[in-house]
Amino acid sequence: MNTEQDVPEKIRVSVGSAIVLGLIKGRIDAPPTTVYMLTYRDGKCLANCGFCPQARTSTSRADMLARVTWPAFPTEQVVEEIALSAHRGNVKRVCIQTLNYPTAFNDILHLTKLIHSSSNVPISLSCPPFSKEQLKELAEAGADRISIALDAATEQLFDKVKGASTQSPYAWKRQHEALKEAVEVFGKNQVYTHLIVGLGETEKETIETIQQCTDSGICPSLFAFTPITGTTLENTPQPPIETYRRVQLARHLIIHRKTRFENMRFDNKQRIRDFGIPKAQLRQIIQEGTPFCTSGCPECNRPYYNERPGGPIYNFPRPPSPSEISQIEEQLREGY
Repeated sequence: MNTEQDVPEKIRVSVGSAIVLGLIKGRIDAPPTTVYMLTYRDGKCLANCGFCPQARTSTSRADMLARVTWPAFPTEQVVEEIALSAHRGNVKRVCIQTLNYPTAFNDILHLTKLIHSSSNVPISLSCPPFSKEQLKELAEAGADRISIALDAATEQLFDKVKGASTQSPYAWKRQHEALKEAVEVFGKNQVYTHLIVGLGETEKETIETIQQCTDSGICPSLFAFTPITGTTLENTPQPPIETYRRVQLARHLIIHRKTRFENMRFDNKQRIRDFGIPKAQLRQIIQEGTPFCTSGCPECNRPYYNERPGGPIYNFPRPPSPSEISQIEEQLREGY
């Protein structure tokens, strides 16, 4: 039985979500369609991912994740506002993200139960690799989708940026096991993972991992690496926009079964040269703009996690305009 003391007193909410919920005042040109929440604790994550401001040894602000600030609010107030906003149609989904710490599972479990009992808004979770039994509990509590991040496209990079080399609790093999178990619990295409472009991988390595995930019933979401002051990788540049566009397009084609990794051709630097479908069909897909929008759960648009509003925009939080489509076409022709 869920009791009041089971639910954390505070929860962090992304600043854009807080504006949508009316928790703070502000103007946003691309309102988030999902409410993004982050578990609150007095201190940082036990993991030490090189790109993350919440990492154990990071000197970044405690209210930062990616480029976004996450002010803390009373949990009860946030849940009430979610129910009201969902009723008004302003909120389409809730995403609860958790740091890695001893009580993380209990916190996310009871938050899920509370939100699910308060409204019928769909709930996604983004969490460390819990046990299969724990995953079942989360599904029974009301979560319909779950994400367990790989972040890195290869085992070697995983170890370097978030595995044993960083003195983190994560391991490539266990992450894959947890994703497989999540598919068994939540079902195919209900499980997600994150891949960050720009950690030192090649386009070919990223696309191969995208294909492997898709074949396993796991939906890969793309992020562009974003340097944050105070993190281990703060001096690493963002990936070239041309690289990111090609990977976005390849991902879209793979997950929609338009082509496969094996049908693509790569140059001697492992950059995509041929997507494996007719050029006329490819151009039509590009002009639709969908491949270049934020990837993730349904109704996830994650405004400005990777970029400043002034651009360049890596993940569009809304459909690209005709002029932006023209710019994307030019970006896809460049960079070789």
